Amino acid sequence: MIVKPDAVAKSAIGQIIARVEGEGFVVRALRMVELSAEQAGAFYAVHRERPFYGELVEFMTSGPAVPMVLERADAVAHLRDFIGPTNSTEAPAGTIRGDFGTDVQCNAVHASDSAVNAKSEIAFFFAD
Repeated sequence: MIVKPDAVAKSAIGQIIARVEGEGFVVRALRMVELSAEQAGAFYAVHRERPFYGELVEFMTSGPAVPMVLERADAVAHLRDFIGPTNSTEAPAGTIRGDFGTDVQCNAVHASDSAVNAKSEIAFFFAD
């Protein structure tokens, strides 16, 4: 999971981590990063042909972000359900995106959508 720049700017890192831990996830690694345009572009390369790609890269380089490695049984599916839909305006209250996000881009967190992508995304931020 990544706490995105909008949630970092709202000083919501601690609240988000507390909720995630309260849901039974264990934080195995965590760091604060400031992504360059090249790094953000590489991370979101799957979206390169989409119309929102440039705005996404710009947003993800607008301030610090906090990637982390989370562990629990069925982690990917459970986390995606727990954080709520991508569009925060559609996310129910009580979900991370419903409580901390404002729209489809400023939606507080990124979460891997599969175990394969989780492995790749973890390696991207925590190669060591």
